[in-house]
Amino acid sequence: MKFFVIAGEASGDALGAALMAGLKALAPGVQFEGVGGPLMEAEGLVSRFPMEELSVMGLWEVLPKYRALKRRIAETAAAAAAARPDALITIDSPDFCLRVARAARDALPDLRTIHYVAPSVWAWRPGRAAKMAPFIDHVLALLPFEPPYMTAAGMSCDFVGHPVVAEPRATPAEAAAFRETQMIGPEQPLVLCLPGSRRGEVRWPVAPIVVETAADKRAAFAAADLALAASGTVSLELAAARVPMVIGYDMAPLSRIVISRLLRTDTVTLVNLVSETRMIPEFVGSHCRPGPMAAALLHLLEDDGARAAQLAAMELTMQRLGEGGEAPGLRAARSVLAALQGGKTRGRRHRTPGVFGR
Repeated sequence: MKFFVIAGEASGDALGAALMAGLKALAPGVQFEGVGGPLMEAEGLVSRFPMEELSVMGLWEVLPKYRALKRRIAETAAAAAAARPDALITIDSPDFCLRVARAARDALPDLRTIHYVAPSVWAWRPGRAAKMAPFIDHVLALLPFEPPYMTAAGMSCDFVGHPVVAEPRATPAEAAAFRETQMIGPEQPLVLCLPGSRRGEVRWPVAPIVVETAADKRAAFAAADLALAASGTVSLELAAARVPMVIGYDMAPLSRIVISRLLRTDTVTLVNLVSETRMIPEFVGSHCRPGPMAAALLHLLEDDGARAAQLAAMELTMQRLGEGGEAPGLRAARSVLAALQGGKTRGRRHRTPGVFGR
């Protein structure tokens, strides 16, 4: 059995490596070709070119490399078709991966195609699923409510669990050591500020403690009392560490107008969506202001009931994402093999193991 696997950024490399490990466990002798990073290479992939070539974001960053990226799309699609794998598996990075899948399917019409990470059509731009359907057979979803959106567009889809449930966590001893190293007393409130990649947009009134390594990050999460964070996957990381939080996110005025018109949900926080609660306060767009966010943080710090309600929502979220169950990479591998064993994947009824509790 052979797969052509493509990832275009670090998060996709991690998903790809876990999937490859799962496939090797379930289908001994499986072979891989494609494009990936160091984690996928550690699982046996020889990347056709450095994955870092694809890790480009933003219009001004893409423009100088546009021709090179178009060439890589054509080269990769041709290689995938020439390899005649049991399936082409594309992982996230839709601007690159879905273009490769479309071109590869055009070159080899009977090529089986699987995309890992469903587009967030539940949030905005619902038409993206329909645009994928002509050349994607099967989708591996990270969130339990995503499969119906994919099947409605004509693809089969499995919820396979979110990778956050498999990430290592710091121990209480490591959390205590972090506080001691940073000279933070055991009773002193510790607040995480997690602006994501937009650190340059934050003006700090005090000198923060900046953590650099993954181990320090895990220890800081375990040691924290609460967090102020940008929206996105970080809310799930905080939920996994059971850190109460407030979400804040702002954008340019024109982007506010456009996004507000496109948004199809009343919350952008994944914990709220997965738990089907609205326990995590969020301040988005024009509501992202220091005063209200500070008040929400103080309320969390002082009100045991508010903290308990958030922790209950986090517990439910992690259960629904697969915490305590089979690792997401292995579940994803089972889904891939089941989709192939079922013959033509298009139009198969979705399965959502572990959705909304067990």
